[in-house]
Amino acid sequence: MSDASDPYPRIVLASTDPDLPETLPVGLEKYRDFQPMARGAKAELRSCWDAIMGRKVAMKTLLPDWATDVEERRRFLREARVTAQLQHPNTVPVYEIGRYEDGRLYFTMKCIAGEDLFKILQRLSWNDRLTARDYPPQRLIDIVIQACQASAYAHAHGVIHRDLKPENIWVGEFGEVIVLDWGVSKVWGVADLDVTGVENPAVDADLDQELTPLTRVGQRPGTPLYMSPEQVLGKQHLDERSDIFNIGVVLYEALTFREPFRGRTVRQTFDKILHNEPEPLRQVAPGREIPEALELLVLRAVAKHPGDRFQSMVDLIDALTEVRRDLLAVH
Repeated sequence: MSDASDPYPRIVLASTDPDLPETLPVGLEKYRDFQPMARGAKAELRSCWDAIMGRKVAMKTLLPDWATDVEERRRFLREARVTAQLQHPNTVPVYEIGRYEDGRLYFTMKCIAGEDLFKILQRLSWNDRLTARDYPPQRLIDIVIQACQASAYAHAHGVIHRDLKPENIWVGEFGEVIVLDWGVSKVWGVADLDVTGVENPAVDADLDQELTPLTRVGQRPGTPLYMSPEQVLGKQHLDERSDIFNIGVVLYEALTFREPFRGRTVRQTFDKILHNEPEPLRQVAPGREIPEALELLVLRAVAKHPGDRFQSMVDLIDALTEVRRDLLAVH
């Protein structure tokens, strides 16, 4: 078997030609060589080797403290099943759902290498020259277009992501873009509740919690910064235009390295989302040479009223593609 630390292990005969064992292991029995990848408050991600398929996979596991929590289990299973059912080049394939003997849930999926868009934007905000070379504005727009493609596909299948932000947009080492974390997605026919069962996801937020700026190291509570006005207000009926607002905020941040509605606290951020217009992008980042057409596109995407935004993700993709074409012609 290849080195477990290698994100793209070589395919060798030892992993392709062996006959199947007399008794096939099932569930957890077929996985070995676990290596930590990431750990959050409620789940952990590890890589492991699937001895039957002869491949490296990623396993996400609900942590013991949440193993019996009904809502967290529901969110975890929704993430796994929605991701599995959205079979698109910009989503990650899910292979299996199972449980440990102690009741903890897990699911396995394709193991991808790379980093999230937030880390890329963070380095750009630090004026990292290599990152600036690899991620000019047109490349950032291309990344967002690919994220929009995944969202448009989800919308066509009746799923609203509801948490599109740079941390949930993964950029692979070969240029692939993957939209992650469908755990709080809205599925048509399902009541528009957050995972706590409360109609307004903002209700449970610590509204006086201080937000960490982009240029500082550390985890930040990303969701409040990207919420649409209708999410902040706890509107019962959300549609794809809420995801369009989220993407608009991502675009604003990608182009200026600032979030358009950031307040010192969650409460102040929500107030800005509801009442303040964002500063014009070219005023915030004059050195970035942002075309007027691109600025107008972003401002339309983050319009307060859903009717003033792009009415579908496909419309936004078309507009972004045209702007990107113009940028490539100039550069």
